[in-house]
Amino acid sequence: MKITSKEKSKVSGMINKYKMQLWRTTNEAMALSSAAGRFNPQASAGGRRDLHLQRITRGSSLPLSTPEKWSNLGQLRFASGGAAAAGVSASKGEEFMQAVPKTELVDLPDIPAAPVPPPTDGLNVLDVVNAAGEPSFASIGLGGWSPVGMVQNCMEFLHCTWDIPWWGTIAIGTLAVRTIIFPLVILAQRNSAKMNNNMPQMQMLQLKMTEARQSGNAIESARYAQEMMLFMREKGVNPLKNMVVPLAQAPLFISFFMGLRQMANAPVESMRDGGLFWFTDLTLADPFYLLPMITSATLYLTIEIGTDSARLSAANMNTMKYVLRALPIVIFPFTMNFPAAILTYWACSNFISLGQVAVLRIPSVREYFKIEKMLTHAPSALPPKKGFVGGMKESWDNMKISKEIEERQRLDEIRFAKAGKGPLVKTYKYDPTNVAKPISAEPHMRLKEPPNKQG
Repeated sequence: MKITSKEKSKVSGMINKYKMQLWRTTNEAMALSSAAGRFNPQASAGGRRDLHLQRITRGSSLPLSTPEKWSNLGQLRFASGGAAAAGVSASKGEEFMQAVPKTELVDLPDIPAAPVPPPTDGLNVLDVVNAAGEPSFASIGLGGWSPVGMVQNCMEFLHCTWDIPWWGTIAIGTLAVRTIIFPLVILAQRNSAKMNNNMPQMQMLQLKMTEARQSGNAIESARYAQEMMLFMREKGVNPLKNMVVPLAQAPLFISFFMGLRQMANAPVESMRDGGLFWFTDLTLADPFYLLPMITSATLYLTIEIGTDSARLSAANMNTMKYVLRALPIVIFPFTMNFPAAILTYWACSNFISLGQVAVLRIPSVREYFKIEKMLTHAPSALPPKKGFVGGMKESWDNMKISKEIEERQRLDEIRFAKAGKGPLVKTYKYDPTNVAKPISAEPHMRLKEPPNKQG
């Protein structure tokens, strides 16, 4: 009787199937036996801890050619029990044990001691965690004694000591800094009021000085400049005092800007939910672009209504006012990508500036701080306005004239030095350095005097 290839493949598939089933059943039985022996309450607890089951495969493989012999799962014998426990005869158990992997009990070394933690070198818990239970700024590379680090330390102190959210911490820090420089604002406002009240006389002197410069009369220009200086000294006016507030705010703004940017980039984890309203995450840019718009709008209002240092009247700051009006529009594309923490500080600073300007317009407040009342001058008392284009043209002409005067002075100095070091230039007929010697007659050529006649 011949067996076809199809029947051979069928028998081979059945054998492989039984092999796989038997392999799975054997592994499950060994796992159950090991678990039952490990949790046996009658076994010694100390001995169980010192022993380990190591499976070592020995002997031959299972007699897979007769899978019907092991078809009953109840006949399987566990390695931890005897043949009777498995419910099979001793001969069958011995035959099965020759095929099933055996296990041995191996002694393990003692459990090693617990590792000793590394030395902390005097590191205190407070150096890693602050009072609010957050990582301290020192542990994440922030803080220090630089201007930026001191701003960060103050922010951390306000946030942790008083448990204030980050948006409130930034607002309080901004208010504290602006309160410190408020005396400089008062000084600038006093100077601005004096300049406004003496504007007609100052502009008249400035106009005469410009006309003298344009005509090339350096002496008259210097004389009017001296008169302008004496007049401002008499009235107690100094244009540089109006620059005190911007010069004081510049380092503070840079310190806050860099400090908050480092805090957002670190990042400080508590700043992720330390915002307000729609900008809850202060480490990211405003997704709705409302903070950049508010910052630009408040900056424009500050320029139009009046700054902390001076009021940009059309008389003295006409050109500068046009330049500053374009500033909010120019900076908007850059502020769009700033973290919300920086824009929160900037917007708070602009709102404080508007509040200071509004308060300092109250007459009683101005009288308390000894700020003069702003006078309104008649248009006839002031020079005619030239507008933005006319002002730019006049500035360009003044620059050209100043350059020509400087070039003329340079040429005069060169000529003067050349005349002093070079040979004398003859500009006259008689040369006093070249005097002709008198002609002297020889003795034999002299005329003899006639003898005197004696009577």
